[in-house]
Amino acid sequence: MASTTDDLPPSEPGNIDTPFDSALSERYLVYALSTITARSLPDLRDGLKPVHRRLLWAMRAMRLDPSQGYKKSARVVGDVIGKFHPHGDTAVYDAMVRLAQDFSLRYPLVDGQGNFGNIDGDNAAAYRYTEARLTRVAIDLMQGLDEGTVDFKPTYNGEDEEPEIMPGLFPNLLANGASGIAVGMATNIPPHNAAEVIDAALVLIENPKAELHELLAHVTGPDFPTGGIIVDGPETIRHAYETGRGGFRVRARFSTGKQADGTWEETGIEKQPGGTWQIVVSEIPYGVAKGKLIEQIAQLIADKKLPILEDVRDESAEDLRIVIVPKSRNVDPEILKESLYRLTELENRFALNLNVLDATRTPKVMGLHQLLSEWLEHQIVVLVRRSKHRIAKIDDRLELVAGYIIAFLNLDRIIEIIRTEDEPKPVMIEEFVLTDRQAEAILNMRLRSLRKLEEMELKREQEALTAEREDLVKLVESPARQRTRLKRDLAALRAVYGPETALGARRTTLAEAAPARDIPLDAMIEKEPVTVILSKRGWIRAQRGHVAPEGWAEFKFKDGDELAFATRAQTTDKLLIAASDGRFYTVGADKLPGGRGFGEPLRLMVDIDPDARIVALIPASAEGRLLLASSSGHGFVAQMSEVIAETRKGRNVVNLKPKAHLGVVRPIAADHDSVAVIGENRKLVVFPLAEVPVMTRGQGVTLQKYRDGGLSDATTFVFAEGLSWAMGGDTGRTRTETDLGPWRVARSASGRMPPTGFPRNNRFD
Repeated sequence: MASTTDDLPPSEPGNIDTPFDSALSERYLVYALSTITARSLPDLRDGLKPVHRRLLWAMRAMRLDPSQGYKKSARVVGDVIGKFHPHGDTAVYDAMVRLAQDFSLRYPLVDGQGNFGNIDGDNAAAYRYTEARLTRVAIDLMQGLDEGTVDFKPTYNGEDEEPEIMPGLFPNLLANGASGIAVGMATNIPPHNAAEVIDAALVLIENPKAELHELLAHVTGPDFPTGGIIVDGPETIRHAYETGRGGFRVRARFSTGKQADGTWEETGIEKQPGGTWQIVVSEIPYGVAKGKLIEQIAQLIADKKLPILEDVRDESAEDLRIVIVPKSRNVDPEILKESLYRLTELENRFALNLNVLDATRTPKVMGLHQLLSEWLEHQIVVLVRRSKHRIAKIDDRLELVAGYIIAFLNLDRIIEIIRTEDEPKPVMIEEFVLTDRQAEAILNMRLRSLRKLEEMELKREQEALTAEREDLVKLVESPARQRTRLKRDLAALRAVYGPETALGARRTTLAEAAPARDIPLDAMIEKEPVTVILSKRGWIRAQRGHVAPEGWAEFKFKDGDELAFATRAQTTDKLLIAASDGRFYTVGADKLPGGRGFGEPLRLMVDIDPDARIVALIPASAEGRLLLASSSGHGFVAQMSEVIAETRKGRNVVNLKPKAHLGVVRPIAADHDSVAVIGENRKLVVFPLAEVPVMTRGQGVTLQKYRDGGLSDATTFVFAEGLSWAMGGDTGRTRTETDLGPWRVARSASGRMPPTGFPRNNRFD
């Protein structure tokens, strides 16, 4: 029988009966919100996450100012996890290490001493070995903590207090950036130049409705601590800052260092003895570990994925210096660079996601305009709170100063009351209309203060404090004065981080890259002359250098094998291999085995039908043409570029009639205008090349008609120069027939017997 709720045991005190899915979803939502607001996303007001904020607060409490000495990182981590941040020491120390790395933060907040990791990707030393203190940037970010500018909240155990936000004027969120992954959302903000951010903020103070392009006139793009070059166009950058989402393509900088005039030798090419050269990388993209990058390049060399690359060396000392050596001096430097951009992290993409917590701790993706506007609103709030706090301090001091002045004006009576009365305070309060604080302060005055000079100083102090209070009241009541004051404070901060300073000088440059160009495959191959040798049994190899035809007889083969084809080519060439079944195959000359042995079977490289035989081996050219003819007397003209095969199975180019085979594959010279065809019946026809169609695939048209037999050979030539053929024997002589009128007919004729002396084998060569 099914159970009911009445069958369940009663709940224990403090327990609540609730559906499991509801309880799970509620608790997961609490966890997600905690991760978003208290761990992963930075606050737009100070650009910090809680762990970073607590680190800086603990170091400030330890008085680790830039003017003081360093203290062990272990002490800092211990204070942070013991008082403020109830998490593991590894997480806290890792956060501290990042704040100290000048290749991670554009403006480091921690000044580390010891091994805090490096751009190679090596980890920092343990916190017992390193020491740290705050930087000037961190002090600027925390400026005003003692001036009532922000609220404080109890720490996790209630024993202490910590600030909810840092009030300083330094624009840390954009200047140092942030990254983090929460539950269902993430953030990724690149570092920027602080002076540029301040300039954009000044524009917004002057005109809160300023257009985005006015801000981008100052914030031209990220400014990464590792430098590099942003190669995106203005429209891409504008869209990213408008929507808060986008990305920036960052490339390494090829240079040989700064020149005397302060410019960079951007090509990065260093000339070497003997006409050779090498490329030097001086800056790499942000977030890329140098060691990993060098491993990537070395792996390309080992895997032969970039044959034009010879070596890579790390010659870095204080400055980064990666040396890339090409295979030969004939390599195009720009092609080498472009190839490295595509195959390695010498170019990478920084994804922009301006997802931050606003003043209400609500996550929101903001554009540059909104982010700066809300940051300025926060700074106005800080300015007003600081002013009100100062006014309260002035009021307290003015109260005491007024009491001191009354005491000096009635000094004799005050002394008499103190000497004669058992309880002088009530008497003084009643007689001189003093507050309790004033009376207590008078009673605590030192005798040395009873000087005429002190009275004059008190009156001057009262006048100065009163004037300061009036200015502060006007400031609090006037938004215009607040904007003016904020502009002045920002201008003073900009002077500290301006582009003319060592810390403020822009490191990342912007240079829109040209449209990506297709890199020809032969650009990846070192160009060398070779002689390709194919035997009758189908063994192929490539011997270095161009061997003259008279030297082909010296080639060695296996027993029972001999030369079938030999052709001179370059390692950058693609070799067209035509089979008798009408299929074409393609093999790269650089992929062929060397000429020291007998080579390798061609059938290991391409899938040639076992019953087909090789009829041609020709280096392909982009503009080259071929005359294709079958034994049935059909043929057509094909572009070499159209018959190149991309796979092992090749490409079917010539459709054959039953029992026919592909018999002729001849390159056509650019000036050839006529075709000569001879059949097995020893009849010759000559007709214009224009009568033969250009096709990509097919059977073609009839070149010559036969009653019996078929086509023996075909060739192309210049009609005005006559038709030539080999005389035979070892003489190497040729004969040319210039009077071809009797054989010149229309295509598809039967023809007539060839001129006297034509070879008996019916071949033109």
